[in-house]
Amino acid sequence: MQFIARKRRSTPIIIIISLIDVLLVLLIFLMVTTTFKQQPSVRLRLPESKQAKPGATENALVVTITKQGTMYLKTEPVTLDSLQQKLAEAVRINPQITLTIRADTDSVVGQMLKVLEAATAAHILVSSLSVKAAK
Repeated sequence: MQFIARKRRSTPIIIIISLIDVLLVLLIFLMVTTTFKQQPSVRLRLPESKQAKPGATENALVVTITKQGTMYLKTEPVTLDSLQQKLAEAVRINPQITLTIRADTDSVVGQMLKVLEAATAAHILVSSLSVKAAK
């Protein structure tokens, strides 16, 4: 005996277009917020060269020298003494490590020479100086 008449439920309608919109917004958000390369947030005007070669390897240390002479190892500011200590520590960890120097066009040449001396003292091969390819 059936006391209650059961109503047949209709299947819920899923609007797929709005789900695709949400997915695209999430994809764009992730693409914008993902960091592809770690570079210090200083503006450099790199010197130009007609004989530019491909950049350094991924595991190379990068020293950035600004126009004012401030130095950065990867993304953190360093002094000459702390740079030499960190380079020596990096050599202890990986003896095959290389160094790339990114210097502003108007930076002091003496700062670049001091970085080269610190790298030589730490027995690091300077793999490249970053320049912008001339058009």
